Amino acid sequence: MPLGDSITGSPGCWRALLWNQLQSTGFTNIDFVGTLPPQGCGVAYDGDNEGHGGYLATNVADQNLLPGWLSATSPDIVLMHFGTNDVWSARTPGQILAAFSKLVDQMRANNPNMKILVAQIIPVAPGSCADCPRRTLEFNAAIPGWAASKSTTASPIVVVDQWTGFNPATDTGDGVHPNDAGIVKLANNWYAPLTQFLSNPGGGGDEVIENGTYRITPRDSPDKALDVAGHGTADNTNVLQWSYGGANNQRWTLTHLGDDVYRITGVESGKALQVTSTSTANGTNVDIRTYTGAANQHWTITATSDGYYRLTPLSSSGSALEVSGNSTANGANVQQWQWTGGTNQQWTFQTP
Repeated sequence: MPLGDSITGSPGCWRALLWNQLQSTGFTNIDFVGTLPPQGCGVAYDGDNEGHGGYLATNVADQNLLPGWLSATSPDIVLMHFGTNDVWSARTPGQILAAFSKLVDQMRANNPNMKILVAQIIPVAPGSCADCPRRTLEFNAAIPGWAASKSTTASPIVVVDQWTGFNPATDTGDGVHPNDAGIVKLANNWYAPLTQFLSNPGGGGDEVIENGTYRITPRDSPDKALDVAGHGTADNTNVLQWSYGGANNQRWTLTHLGDDVYRITGVESGKALQVTSTSTANGTNVDIRTYTGAANQHWTITATSDGYYRLTPLSSSGSALEVSGNSTANGANVQQWQWTGGTNQQWTFQTP
């Protein structure tokens, strides 16, 4: 259920981009739900939503509007970009988050296992509201602490940063509503955390990621995957990024070894993903090789944020698996580099 105001509806075409991005990457058994019908976005998509133009989250909570929408649609996951009109109307962060808490309680009453994605909202900067940018910053700053206190194991709340990198001068037409450039950013930011719930990789004992076979996707290129070059199976065949096609050279089996350490094995080759040597130097290549149990063939997987993960070779604890040069091109090399927190060093695990 996409839930919110006119950022989500009217027409909210980031939903169309997100829907088609999901379809093109294998997530076909999904249903966007809501009591509102699709709006025209120029492409075919599942447009059902709860994006109510002009609505305040505080009013939706006060008027108990959400339970009826939930009963009519029975969502498993809610994507909530809400609070723009509250900020514009000078509601305080405390007032808005109290409303969010009530909405979350209503979601859980409908489905105790509801998964909830809550956006730090895009900038609110209309010409008629000089104080709105400051209010937006204060509201967004309060969301992570609220989410941490409200999240549960059965019904997690994940904060999705829609604010960082969004420029109201170039990504909106009026300081509020996203234009064609803005909707691309919104869709891309929703994609990875949403697919973590769709893929459901967690939940097995103490593992960060459950044992199984996955597509490993770079954060900067959600249409691509970690790929063994040319379907090679020989030792030291290179590993790079390539558009995802579902082949076995783009599928990897994770085996948990304890303490968040994994062996990552190529499905097609049966070989281990490794740093070419035990060197800790930046730029050391990553390839596949017959498994020996060496430290350069073991990887620590650590959650970063918004459903992404850092992969650290056990042989170089300060490093991370990264796409070279922040490239989004097919054939871009994958290597070891000192961890900087860059988006080219973050990955998702999706059921292929």
